[in-house]
Amino acid sequence: MDKVCCFGELLLRFSPVANGEWIRQASMPVFVGGAELNVATALAYWQVPVKYSTALPENSLADDIIGYVADQGIDTSGVVRFGQRIGTYYLPQGTDLKNAGVIYDRAHSSFSELIPGKVDWDVILQDTSWLHVSAISPALSMNVAGACQELLAAASAKGITVSIDLNHRARLWQYGMAPDEIMPGLVEHCDVVMGNIWAANALLGIAVDEHIHAKGQQTDYVAHALATSEAIQERFPRCKVVANTFRFDAPPAGLRYYTTLYVDGQQYVSTELFTESVVDRVGSGDCFMAGLLYGLYHKHAPQEVLDFATVAAFGKLQEVGDATGQSVADITKRIHTLTSLT
Repeated sequence: MDKVCCFGELLLRFSPVANGEWIRQASMPVFVGGAELNVATALAYWQVPVKYSTALPENSLADDIIGYVADQGIDTSGVVRFGQRIGTYYLPQGTDLKNAGVIYDRAHSSFSELIPGKVDWDVILQDTSWLHVSAISPALSMNVAGACQELLAAASAKGITVSIDLNHRARLWQYGMAPDEIMPGLVEHCDVVMGNIWAANALLGIAVDEHIHAKGQQTDYVAHALATSEAIQERFPRCKVVANTFRFDAPPAGLRYYTTLYVDGQQYVSTELFTESVVDRVGSGDCFMAGLLYGLYHKHAPQEVLDFATVAAFGKLQEVGDATGQSVADITKRIHTLTSLT
């Protein structure tokens, strides 16, 4: 059976209550995640055949985690075992990954020890029709970036569809190379690119209007998404689909959200969604990516693909944890409700 293979670092997220309350409670929730695993978990829940590839050490903690991943219906045959550590990060409850409060503890993890030639990618890509990666992995080191380049080239040579999430984590790019020196060599192998106009600028050097926030209207952002999508496709001819997301805080605690999808020379735009409060921001973008893959994998119509991904991502904002537990029926029902209101 042809599967979607999601490749990236598995991370443990420690989520302390702010202001030291976690010390007084002697308790700190831990979530098994990582951007690509979050995508894989959603796809498995939505009955898309999926496997996960990462690097983990040979120890009992990693054994427990692999068992947990397998229990989600994910093929773990792509997990390779070497090294000593599992990557972790700390994020106080209620904050965002892009917030300065995130503390990474990923140095010397098994995944960070990837180097070109270390993994037989032909074995990893067995029974795979689609490979999904993100920009987080090549941000870790030149060696990991080289391994990613090796993987994407192997997938491209096999005719495997490749998607990438342009997650921009500026605090991870610390090894002397600018993102736009590394990422274009990876994106040239990709059929599907998801991100936003700012990530495309930071990672690919695609121009961004520095005054776009001053304009501030949805029509301005949507027009910019179109220009960015066209520029990406012009520069990377293999790319067939570009998706952009827009997520803005709406004080005091709310959020507004909308997205675009560019395919076959046409841009599709989602409904703008608004919530007065957010439970957990982590994993919303991963949920959008999973929704995008779900629709494209099943060859749904572009607007249907976009609506599913958008409503899924928006729903994830009300879930605790890294990966979504929303069913296809849940998401479809909310889409129908929104359609009836417009």
